[in-house]
Order: sequence, then structure tokens, then C-alpha cells
Amino acid sequence: METSMSRIPEDIPHDFAKIRIENCHLTELPPGSFSKVSALEYLWLNFNEITLMNIKCLEGLANLTELRLQGNKLTTIPWTAFQDTPKLKILDLKHNRLDVLPEQALRYLPALTYLDLSFNQLSVISKDVFHNWPLYQTAQRAWGKEGLVSNVVLALHDNPWLCDCRLKGFVEFIKGVSPPIILMNSYLMCSGPNSKAGKFFHEIQLKTCMKPEASSPQTNISLPFGANATLSCLVKARPAPNIHWMYSMKIIRGFAATETQVDEETVSSKLQIPSLHLADRGFYTCVANNFIGNSSISILVNISSLNSTFPLPPPVPILSSDDNAYIDIRIAKQTVYGITLEWHAVTDNPAETWYTIHFGKYDSPKKEMIYIGPGINSYSVNDLLPVTKYEVCVSLKNHPPREGQCIVFVTGNDISEMEQRERLIHIIVIVCAMVLAVPAGMYACTTEARFNCVERCVNLWKKHRPRAERESQSGTERQGTFDSLQATSDEVLCREAEKPKRKREKGGSAAYMY
Repeated sequence: METSMSRIPEDIPHDFAKIRIENCHLTELPPGSFSKVSALEYLWLNFNEITLMNIKCLEGLANLTELRLQGNKLTTIPWTAFQDTPKLKILDLKHNRLDVLPEQALRYLPALTYLDLSFNQLSVISKDVFHNWPLYQTAQRAWGKEGLVSNVVLALHDNPWLCDCRLKGFVEFIKGVSPPIILMNSYLMCSGPNSKAGKFFHEIQLKTCMKPEASSPQTNISLPFGANATLSCLVKARPAPNIHWMYSMKIIRGFAATETQVDEETVSSKLQIPSLHLADRGFYTCVANNFIGNSSISILVNISSLNSTFPLPPPVPILSSDDNAYIDIRIAKQTVYGITLEWHAVTDNPAETWYTIHFGKYDSPKKEMIYIGPGINSYSVNDLLPVTKYEVCVSLKNHPPREGQCIVFVTGNDISEMEQRERLIHIIVIVCAMVLAVPAGMYACTTEARFNCVERCVNLWKKHRPRAERESQSGTERQGTFDSLQATSDEVLCREAEKPKRKREKGGSAAYMY
């Protein structure tokens, strides 16, 4: 009790029947924590700082009947771990941080007669959690027979229950609970939504969940050039839906969307488009979804000419695919989770220029496309996978990326190691790839690249650089850089036959521009 103990002792006698380690700052239960104590029946580990239970932490405890873990910091439990404790009758998990109770959680607890989940963070659970409990399934027909006691006690109070349609089955289960199932506190209270907060389960009636139904008061809008537009979308759903707007089937970035709760089941979403440009014409789609399904409604935006004698040009500016838009692009920030791109553009109308970002795995034929509105010159990509080659391209809107408009990079392969470092760098290699830059057509190679790869980069740069750059070669040359890139891979960047590697220079930059 109250001893500084960072881990479970290894020299516990094998014939101990009861172990109590409390207020001792334990942080985890590793595999086989008490596997040598085969006689153990009672295990109390209350008021420690346990955040992790290994799936094999209860291995060898076939005689365990009582496990108490009150007052720890558990956010999840490996429920399959209880396959090793078939005789467990008492499980105390109160005052932890559990927020999920899987439907099969009690499947491996056939002898359990006391379960305390009070004072956790449970908000939504299914009634099937208890219907899948072997003891509950047999209670009605076999109660009182061999080995079964008279009552089963459940403690579920003081959790932030979210009383919407997802909790309907569980609320009905609680209302219908009767011996041999006994609730320690039968007055379970709702924490949300606002219309139900503070009410007890027996005071509410919940409706069945419903997939979203999207509608709009106007599906065809005509406004003059330069006017401000507001697109409205009404969504009725149970539970509350996620709503986003799409233009040309891509998620809009750069426009402001606001949501207002109309009533318990209806949400209003408004998309603000300031100062309409010609590129803003077209169909805008309001998409709503919840776990039941999704729905959408499209709104057509037309722009009328201020002077009828001059017809409006086509919806998308006519730009030849051969035209060069001078764009300086670089990776401005890198973390273990993603990257941030920045670019500077030199175009005829920079204030009205849209861009398209093409992003995805290098070998995937389909890339995610994101439209970036005028005046936006950066974009962040998150949730990158480890040990994966990615390609990201920037082009003018509605134009496919051309050669020289893409960056290819490879992510690291040891997340846990990098997470221990104070400054996390995720990208370990920039593959010998052409970069859209000023002057356009530059290539990036790492210090791990083979010597012939470097020569090939330079030759390709000379071959593909635009005529305008060659004609103005005497002018000042701007050179892009990639800061703090860590080249720790010896991947064959140019896919050529085995050739001697360049010796890596100590203290040098991890990546160079050629």
C-alpha cells in the first residue's frame, strides 16, 4: 500500500491466494503479470495509474474469482483477456475512463455476478451487451441450479449517457430489468442532448434512429457577378448528422459553412460564398450522414451578366494545358502525422486562380482531389500511414497534373521511436521526383540516392524545363529547399540496376534540390 512500485514483482510466491497492491503508481499490466501465482483468487489493484492491460495479462489465473481495478486510468479493456479467468465472479471497474462497451464484452464472463461500471465515460451502449452475456441468457431458465447464486448486481450509474435514438434499446432494457438482475442504482440519468439532460431513464421515450433527409428551400439560384450568395440546406435525422458541402463532387475548402439546430431532429446548414466569381458557377451539394445512412441535395448557382450585350465567358476559365503557371511549392512542415504544403503562384489573375491538389498513395490509380479557392496558398495532409510512398500534385483547377507538378515522398517505419522524440519528422525520403517550382521542373534527390540517380535528375531537369526559363537563364535563379528532411532509407530511388552508392557526408543536409 502506498509504495512506489513501477512494475509487478516477479518473486511473488506461487501459493498466494490474495494480492492487494494499491496506491503504488503501477501504470500497466504486462503479459503474464501473475502467471506464476496459479492459486490466486483475489486480486485488488485499486487506485493505481494503470492505463494499459495487455490481452495476456490474466494468463494462468484460472482460479481468480475477484478482480478490482477501481480508480485507475483505463480507457479500454481487452475483454478477451477474461478467457483465462472462467471462475471470475466480481469485476470492479468503477472510477476509470471507459467510453466504449463492445457488444461481446461480457461473452467470456459466464460466472460473473457483480459488475461495476459506474463513474466512467460511457455514453452509448447496446442492449446486446447484456443479451450476449452467457449468465443472462441462462438466468431465466436455469436460475437457482448448480453453482448459480440468487442475484446478479450491475452498477451503471454516473456515466454521461447520451439519450438519443442510439440508446433506445439500452433504455428499454434498464426499464425492464427485474430480479435476478439487480441495478445498484436504478436511477440512471441522461447527460445529453440538451432536451434530455437531467432526466431519468424512466421519464423519457426515445424514437427509432432515422437516416438523414436533406432538403433545400431553393435548388436553383441566379445572382449577379460579385454578389454574396448563401446556400441553405435543412437536414432531418436521428441521431444528429455530419454535414458537409461539395462542389463538382469535391469537398469545398475556403468557404464558410455554419450550422444551426432548428429542433431536436433538424439541423440547418448555410454555405456562404462571398463575391461570386465565374468559377463559382455550378452545382453545390449538401451531404449529410449518420451511422444509419446518408442523403444529399444539390443547388445550382447561376451568375447573371451585369451587361446583357456582353455574354458571359464559359464557367471555367479557358486555359491551355500547355500554359505554364509558375508555382513555387514546398513542404513547409512535417510531423509524425502529416505534412503542410505551401505554394506561391505567378499567374495572370492570382486573386481568381483556383488550384487542385491531387493526393494519394503513389501506386494508386485514383487520387483524392481537393479544390483550393483563390487566396489560399497552403494545405495540410494528416493521418499518413507509416512505410508508405505518397504522391501529391498541385495543378490549376480542372487540369490534370502534368509531369513536373508532383512531389513523391516516403513515410517512416517506426512510429513508436519517433513519438519519443521531441521534434517529430515523418518524411524520411523525397523520392527522385520532379517538383513544380520556379524555375519549374526542379528535381529533389536525397543524399541516399545513387550517384547515377543524381545525374539523371539533372539531365531530366535540363530536358523538361520550360522554354521561358531556358531563355531567361541569365536571370536570377530561385532555388527551393526542403528543410529538416531526414534521409534514413536506402530505397532504390531511380529503379536502376545495382550501382555503387555515394558515401553519405556527415553533417550535410538530408535532401538537396538540383
